[in-house]
Formats: sequence, C-alpha cells, structure tokens
Amino acid sequence: MSQSATTREAAPPRYEGRAKVTGEARYPADVRLGRTAHACLHTSRIGLGTIEAFDLAAARRVPGVIDILTHETVGDQVRQAPAIFQGGYLSDSFRPLGSARIAYWGQPVALVVAETFEAAREAAQRIVVRYREGAPAAGINGPGATPQALAPMAIGAGDFDRAWAAAPVKVDARYATPAQHQNPIELFATQCAWEGDRLTVHEPSQYVNNVKFGLAGQLGIDPGQIRVVSTYVGGAFGAKGFLTQRTALVALAAQRLRRPVKLVPTREQGFTVSGYRAETRHRVRLAAGRDGRLQALGLEGWELTSRADTVAMGALSMTARLYACKNIAGAVHAVPADRATPGFMRAPGEMPYAFALETALDELAYALDMDPVALRRVNDTRTDPIGGLPYTSRSLMRCYDAAAEAFGWNGRPSRPGALRDGDWLVGQGCATAFYPALAGNASVRVRLEADGRAHVACAGHELGQGMYTMVAQVAAEELGLAVDRVTVALGDSDLPPTVVNGGSAATASVAPAIMAACATIRKRLGVGAAAPGKVAAAMAASGMGVVEELAETRAHGNGPETMRELYRGKSLPSGGVGLADRVQFALGAQFVEVRVHARTREIRVARAVGAFACGRIINARTAHGQLVGGMIWGIGSALHEQTEIDARNAGYINANLADYLLPVNADIPDVQAIMVPEEDRLVNAAGVKGVGEIGVVGMAAAISNAVFHATGRRVRDLPVRIEDLL
Repeated sequence: MSQSATTREAAPPRYEGRAKVTGEARYPADVRLGRTAHACLHTSRIGLGTIEAFDLAAARRVPGVIDILTHETVGDQVRQAPAIFQGGYLSDSFRPLGSARIAYWGQPVALVVAETFEAAREAAQRIVVRYREGAPAAGINGPGATPQALAPMAIGAGDFDRAWAAAPVKVDARYATPAQHQNPIELFATQCAWEGDRLTVHEPSQYVNNVKFGLAGQLGIDPGQIRVVSTYVGGAFGAKGFLTQRTALVALAAQRLRRPVKLVPTREQGFTVSGYRAETRHRVRLAAGRDGRLQALGLEGWELTSRADTVAMGALSMTARLYACKNIAGAVHAVPADRATPGFMRAPGEMPYAFALETALDELAYALDMDPVALRRVNDTRTDPIGGLPYTSRSLMRCYDAAAEAFGWNGRPSRPGALRDGDWLVGQGCATAFYPALAGNASVRVRLEADGRAHVACAGHELGQGMYTMVAQVAAEELGLAVDRVTVALGDSDLPPTVVNGGSAATASVAPAIMAACATIRKRLGVGAAAPGKVAAAMAASGMGVVEELAETRAHGNGPETMRELYRGKSLPSGGVGLADRVQFALGAQFVEVRVHARTREIRVARAVGAFACGRIINARTAHGQLVGGMIWGIGSALHEQTEIDARNAGYINANLADYLLPVNADIPDVQAIMVPEEDRLVNAAGVKGVGEIGVVGMAAAISNAVFHATGRRVRDLPVRIEDLL
C-alpha cells in the first residue's frame, strides 16, 4: 500500500468531499440561469465532402424550436482562430460552422435551439443534410494517409548505425496502439448568458483563462467582457484542457436570442467535440552487449493527426533519455488523415511510447537470458544520455526494489509458460513508469483575517484530483492553521490566473505560489516559521482586520516575460526534458500478474503493484487515489480500450459507453500503489513532481510482458485480446 495506511488516514480528507457526496457540488450543467433555452448539435455522418443543401422544414415544425444555426446563418460571425498547437487557444483550428466543407465524421453542421431539451433533440434529429461525399483517409495505415517527418522532433547521439551493426544482441520490432477516448463521466456542457455586452460562460474546463481569451478572439470582443466559471469538473483527462468549437456557437446563440442557452452534447458527440489519443505506430531497435548494456537505441514513431492541424506528442524525447546509451537515433512522423484533431489524453504520448520501448526491453531481456529488472538496473543513469544534463533526482531503482519486494518478483521462473494454476496460465511482467516533472507560472491571493481564518483564491481547477484539498492544506501548513480554518475559491477567470491544469503540473505550479504569499504574510506580521497558532496570534495582536497578499511565481527556466502569457491565458507547463540545465522526471516501476485461460484464452489481471517516486507527496490520500486510478486506467488501455474506426466514412463505430470497452469492478484485482519517499528541492519550491499521469504509463507494457511470460506469445499491438492468443 502507499507508504502506510496510517499515512493516508492521517492526511486531511477531501475539502469538497461532503459537497460531492451530498449533491451540493454544482457542476456547470447544474447552474440555473433562468429562462434558459436548450441547444442540441447535429453532426456530420460522413468523413469527407461538402454540404450541398439543408432541409430544415421538419426540424422547424417541432413545437418549441426557436433558432437553427448552420454555416449559412453563422457566416463570419465566429472568426477563424489558430489551435493551441500553432500558438493559439483552440483545441483545433476548424472554424465552428465556418463553411460547407466537411473535414471529419462527427463535425458539427447545425445547432438547434428550443424551449426544451427534448424539442431541441427531436429537431436536431429531423434535420436532413444532402452531401457530396468524398473518400476519406480513415486511419493511420489507410490509403491517402501519407507520413510527414517532423524534423524538430528528431533526436540523436553518437553513431547509431555503426553501433547497431557491431552489437552482438539485437531486437528490431514494431508496435501499435489504437485510438482511444477519455470519456469523462461529466459531458461537455456549456451554458452562456449575456448581460448587456458582458458574457458569462459556465463550462467544465481545465483552463478557464484559455477559454476566456480564445473565445474573445473568436467573437471579436474584449477579453474583459468575458467571465468563465468552472467550479467543479467531473473528470477531464486532457479532454477539457482547451477551448473547443462548441463554446462560440452557444455564445452566439445566446446573443441572438438575448437569453441564456445551454448545450449538453451527447456521449457520441463527445467523441468528436474534443481531442483524443490518436493511434500510433512504433519501430524500436535495441542493441546490447552480452552484459545487457545498451549500445544502440533507435526509436521511431508515427502518429495520426488531422488535415487541419499537425499534432504529435513525440514522447520519444523522453523515452530516449530513460536509460544509459551512447548511440541514439529517433524520429517522429505525423500522418494526416480525414479525422478530428487529436489532443491530450492522460499521459498522452508517454503511454504509447512507453508501451513500445518497455515491451522491446522485455524482448531484449529474453534475447539475453537476463532478468528484466536486472536489464534495467545495468542501464540506469544519473544523466541524460543525449545532452549530458543531470537528473534533479532519480529513484528508479529504489522504485524497482520496493515494487519487486511487495510483488514477490524474486524467484520468478524466466521460462514462458512455467507458472500454472489449474486451467490458468500465470505470467508476471514489469515495466518502467515515467512522467516529466512539469510546472508553470501561477498567481494566488491569500487573505488572513483577524479571527485567524484564511482564504485562498486562484483560477486553478478541481478535476477530481484534490485541488481544493491541496490548496487548503498548503495554506494551513504555511500559516500554522488547522485545515478547517482555510476556505478556497477555484475555477473562475476573475480569480488570479494559473497555468493549465494538465500535465500533472497543477500542484507543482500552485503550491509554490501559495507558499510565497503566505511567507510574505508571515513577514508582514513579523513571524518566521509557521508554528501552529503563531501566525494567528500575531495577526490578532497586530490590530489589523485583514492581511492580503497576491503572489506570482515562475517555474524554473521561465523568464520574466512569461508572466505576461499567464495573464493572457497562454501559460503552459514546462520542465521534463525542456530545460537548459537539467532534466526532471517522476519515475516508477510497475509489476503485473496475469492469468490466461489455457483453453479459452480469457485474460485476467490478477494483481498489480506500482512503486513511484514523485517528490513530495502533499496529501497521501488524494495522491494514492491518483496513482491507483492511473493503474486501473492502464489496465483498460492494455486489455479493453479501442475506438473502432469505420474505414468507409472514418466514423467511430463504438462512440458510446455500451460498446467502448472499459474495465469494470470485476476486471480490477488487488492494486497496490507504493509512494517511495523522495526529496527534490530543485524541481520547485514545494518539491512536487506530480502524480496524476504516471500511474498509467507502464501498465500496458507490464501487462503485455506478463502475457508473454504466461503464453510465450508476444503481442505487439494494443489492446491485447483473446484472438491474439488463439
């Protein structure tokens, strides 16, 4: 278990826990605005082509229909704007209802507004669209999908070709991962209301200031006229990171009607409303000496993207730096297809690239007749093998030691098929987990009142990860208060801005700003260390009613000019491999035992253990939940999840929770997460590395490796399914 049950039990409970379990918490779709009209989308059922005509007569006859927006009515009222990948704000660069052109299946082609949701839904279903249909390039291997090398993502060190040719032991293998969708339980709701020329948006978001500034650009108004509120978010996982097409359409509809408008897209529409994890292909070449030391490392990745936006996560920049090797070659290719623009999904590039590398390492271990943990141990490194930069801290082998002991790895027979329990073949596998230790700029306002109560405010977000709890806990520690003496406000663009809540960077960004504000308050009151009760006593003695401080902090490597970006909704986290003087990672080791039925080939995960070194753990209770949740997510990635693509129209066949396979309780075994103590004062003032995504990263490889150990069959394409083992 993580550190100890006592540690988790001693951690403060969730700040917002009672509000959530009693239904008191209000998510964006729950906000009542009064006289709200309801909107529904009609989306394209083709993957490429042109709209020739609409027949809206039947839709308009539905009682209660107020308005129908199409490209013919919207015209240029919503401006073209660049995507986040090109320095803009949006998750993609498709202009909402911008033309008759259809670029992907599921593209919004009309927005119906009615007095009730039921009327809007019925009218949207009655819209008839006549298309001139083209033949889309549906997938990464399909006709018309031509790879494009991304030169800036190429990496190298030494002489790979010479080392590869001379090495005595080699592995050269190809791997594949499928398209996957985040499917947060909370749908992509948007409510917009105008008061004169001021617009308020209620929308689940990981970055309210991105929505504010991006939407202002689309609508051609001053950002100061927009307020975005997202007090609670019911899961995001990258899907709610940046502004999407729907928001401008709802804002425009509300402006036309002069009343609030609410849109809650369907589950199916959620598959194309926002980004997703694109399918990838990989080639991994490993060459080693007889002692297992890597002599050459070749990594090549292919990632599907849309025609409109070139998107590639390119995580080989991280996988190439995990192990000691003098000769490295790596390249990334984008493969444009007629699909929606991909985006960020929990461990967006790390999971697929780790699956390829960590599975290849297992293959190399068998080629060497070497224990997989021992192979990683002899290739451990304290410096980046490409740039020679030092790791701020690196506890990978401590993680392997802790996880291996808890799992009982020692004594595992190396021969595939050697373990059996009745009709079940038993296999055990392991893999490295990693995630860049990222942080961004942040600002926080802390107010201490005469009665010893404190209030903390910032535009960060509660995504379910425990942001409210962390903010209250850090402020309480820094001011010597009980946690229940601290109140917190989050998720409002009127509050001090923070970096996007993604990349496991929220705590690493916001905690240092809280610490800075509290330190200034202590200084003003003449208090040094924050001993319990000392700051409150000094406040009472000061005679002041309120002491308030706004603190702004910059992440390591960010210059003073980057603070302007924070106040323009353009602040993204940095770190990992992007620094000039060092590399910084959270690291972990994951072990899995699987059972494969000898006759039916049913695959079951029997148990999983992960040990993680993620710097300072502020709240062991919420951190443990993130790590275990990530490991469960990894089980889904390995054995269940795949967005099925119809090659005829590039449509999603299983765009619902009935057909999109996810693990359920019966699929989840004993999952243990161990938090390995680690102190790293270099990453940021709080010593935090982040825990939100690392739990996902190594699971698919560990499961795949365990399946090989059970059956002797190497599966190199995800998800691993029964038919792969027949």
